[in-house]
Amino acid sequence: MDVTIRQFIDRDADALVEILKRNNQYEYPNTEGPDAMRKVAECDAALFLIVVINSTVVGCIRAIYDGSRAMIHLLSVHPEFQNRGIGTNLVNSVVQVLNDRGALTISVTVTDSSRVFWDKLGFNKLPVYLMIRDINIKAITRETTASKQ
Repeated sequence: MDVTIRQFIDRDADALVEILKRNNQYEYPNTEGPDAMRKVAECDAALFLIVVINSTVVGCIRAIYDGSRAMIHLLSVHPEFQNRGIGTNLVNSVVQVLNDRGALTISVTVTDSSRVFWDKLGFNKLPVYLMIRDINIKAITRETTASKQ
């Protein structure tokens, strides 16, 4: 079995969308879809790694380091390849790169169902919440204008 962890490239997008859909991680196509993937890959602060087995994309991890804080935003492994150490290898790879960049700690966005995985890797629960707000200025302007009429 030929396993490679490498940087994201454009042709990975469609396979990753399918993996995200199979793992119920594709609720926000604007931030998880192909266009967003390409933007992340171009961002100097971001790290977007893909795992390929025998020339098939089977997973990914996305993280960011702003010079002070590092955070893993997304980890996804195709269901048929889960529980084989692939996710752990992706996390270890991203931790190594982020540590090489100067990160001293790393946080992660976690769901209740994935918490056990992260616990096993030495991550600890913090008393904070992740929240989201749509900041599409055009949509907000339309909503504000419509509510005034």
